[in-house]
This record gives sequence, C-alpha cells and structure tokens, in this order.
Amino acid sequence: MDLMSAVEVIRAPLSETQTRLSEVFAEAIPHRTLTQLAANCPFAPFKTYGESPGAPGSSVTTADLAAIRPLMPARGTWQGRATMAGVDVPVLALTSDATDQGALLVLVLTEGTPVPEEDQQRALAMWDMVTAHREGLRNEAAPEWLAVSRAASAARAVAISDLGDAHRAGLTALLGALRDRSLSDGDARTRAVDLAVTALVELRSRAELDHAMAEERVGDAFDRLAESLSRVLRPLGVVLELGTPGAEEGADRVVAADVAATARAVVRAVVHAMLDDQRQVRRIHVGWKIGTAELSATVRDDGPGAMSRGSLDTRRVTERLGPLGGRLEVDAVPGWGTTVTVEIPLGPPDTPREDPLTALGARELEVLGQLARGRRNREIAHDLHISESTVKFHVANILDKLGVGSRGEAAALAHEWGATVARA
Repeated sequence: MDLMSAVEVIRAPLSETQTRLSEVFAEAIPHRTLTQLAANCPFAPFKTYGESPGAPGSSVTTADLAAIRPLMPARGTWQGRATMAGVDVPVLALTSDATDQGALLVLVLTEGTPVPEEDQQRALAMWDMVTAHREGLRNEAAPEWLAVSRAASAARAVAISDLGDAHRAGLTALLGALRDRSLSDGDARTRAVDLAVTALVELRSRAELDHAMAEERVGDAFDRLAESLSRVLRPLGVVLELGTPGAEEGADRVVAADVAATARAVVRAVVHAMLDDQRQVRRIHVGWKIGTAELSATVRDDGPGAMSRGSLDTRRVTERLGPLGGRLEVDAVPGWGTTVTVEIPLGPPDTPREDPLTALGARELEVLGQLARGRRNREIAHDLHISESTVKFHVANILDKLGVGSRGEAAALAHEWGATVARA
C-alpha cells in the first residue's frame, strides 16, 4: 500500500476501483468482502465486491453499513465484529472526511486476527486519496464521470422502483393475510406481523438512505456555490450579487447530486471565463431557479460584452453539459455586458436517444476520439499519419453529421457516447 498503488487505483476506470482497492489491501489485510457507502458516487453510493460472508444467495446490505456508521469518527478506523449478510463477522471499517457526507469502506476480514495499527493507517490514507479524487471528479463535473453517473442513475432508479413496488405489494398482502382473524395460531401471526413490519421499515430506510446519498437540496447546493465564488471574487474587488433561490425558485426541492454538481462547476467556469477573457468586470450576478423539469442558472456581468462562446468551450463547459442534456446560451452586448444562461434537465430523458455517432465512419470516429482528448489538428495528423488538410476535412464532416457548431460540442458527444474508447 504505497503511493504508486494509490496512483494505479485512481487511474483505473471507475468501474474497477473496488477491484483494485481489494487487490492493494489483500496482502496486509486479508478479506473476503469489500463494501462502500460513499455520497461522492451519486450514481452508485453503495457497492460491494467479493463473496458474501453469509449463506449462499445472501448479500451485504445498506442496513448493515448503516449500523456501523454511528460507531465511526468523522475520519478514522474501527475494528470489531458486526452483522453482515445476516452473520456475525470480524470487520475493519474506514471513514474519510474528504467529502462532506463522509465515505465509509468496510472490509469483512477472513480471520479474527487484529489488523496492525500501521496497516490500518495506510489503508485509511489510501481511502482518503480515492475519496478525494472522486470528490474532485464530482465537483468539477468531469464529462466522463457524468456520462457514467446519468446512465447508472437511470437504471438504478428503475430497478429500485420495480423492486420497491414488488416488496411493498408482497408485504402488504402478507400483512393482510396474517391479520385475518380466522387464523388460530395467534403467536405465529403476531411474530409474522412483526417480521413483515420490520421488513417494510427496513425497505423504507434503504430508500431514504439512497435519496440522502444521491440527492442534494437546491438551497444548500447554491450556498456551497456562493461560498466558493466569494473566495475567488473578494480578493479581486469584484462584487458578487446573488439571486439566492427562495421557496418560489425551488430552494427546498432536492435534485440529483450530479445535476447540482454540474450547475456549480459550469457557473464557476463561466465566472472564470468572464474574469479572464474580459477586463473592466466589476460586478457579477449569479442566480438559480428550479422549474418543472430543469434547473436554470444565469450569470451576468457588467463588462465590455466581448466574451464569446468559444471561451467557454475551452473550459469544457459544453462537454460538462453534454452527458446531462444541458443547454447553454451566450448573449454578449458590446458596452453592456454578457449574460450566460444554462439549463440542465433534472432527470434523464423519458425515451432513450439514438446514438448520434452511428452516422460517422471509422476514420471519423478516430478523429473524433482525438478531438475529445483535446488534440489539435497537427497532433491528430501526426498520430493518425494523415495530412492536416485531411484532418480539417474530417472535422468539418463530423460537425455536419453530428449537427453541432463547435469542436467542444462534438467532444461532449464523444464523451457521452463513448467515442473516447475503441469501437467495434
């Protein structure tokens, strides 16, 4: 568990993080199961890797980890015995405070021998680095992170809804039968009712925990944005005006964590573009409003009105909005200032969109993949062994076929639909 091991874990695809962590921990901390409960993975805050410590077909649940959380400090370790998948087992738990809501990692040990304090601290340092890396991805709304988040969130929401309805219907029917006075075995009926009620309460607790991990209150999200902007603008002498959302603007509503994170990241990028690309900006207004199906953010300055959409593309604003289906408008009026309006849908589309990249040929996909990595025409030409004029020809065709107006928009679609990896 050294620094290079941490680098390898962080560099691995998000889907392989738990596998790599388990491999890194294996020698010093023998374990059979590794489970996490982390709010900075809004698309899958609860994940388990390894074999279940319980009977075949059983699994560790969020309720198991929820029972351990009160035993943990804000940051630190705890070693003892806990109920996991219905059995009493030795565990080592780690909590990181690199995210506001905390990140819990629990390892089900293969033996009861205490893990040395030195190994515990190394494992905790590793978990801190992984948690901090994920928090950075979430706060900056990295396009590749958002694409995975939105797809997984949609699938998870459907699965949870279907599973919840099935459990609710089954348990309600069970309660109805067991409360039937025609049944003579009162003791059995009483016990079964208690078990069914407990199951319903646990199901409800899981749903509430899932919402707490995967959602954020709009008012709280805006306050976090305001605090971060104040730290940037105050030393520069730029006045920050806040259109803080009230009840009518949806302050008390909750939105998906990736929507809130994207809104914050995009607004920060717009503010930096206004400051870096224009002089004489002395006042910036930022406001949020939640509609029926989208979050609207407005950023307005009192500068010379010289900012272009291209300055936002260089800061990956369009790329960040792409995976969530967001939209961006720039209204620059010379002498009067610039107004940038951002709209982000609150949920995934009702119907799946057709993959727009199917219209591209094999060579165009290669060029698009290079664009998505931020390569210039000369670099693309060198890597693909073609001329710069051929690259320009392919880029023009790509923009036309995808129906976009800039390389940044094309790159956003590439990240969203997977052109940054090899396609068959």
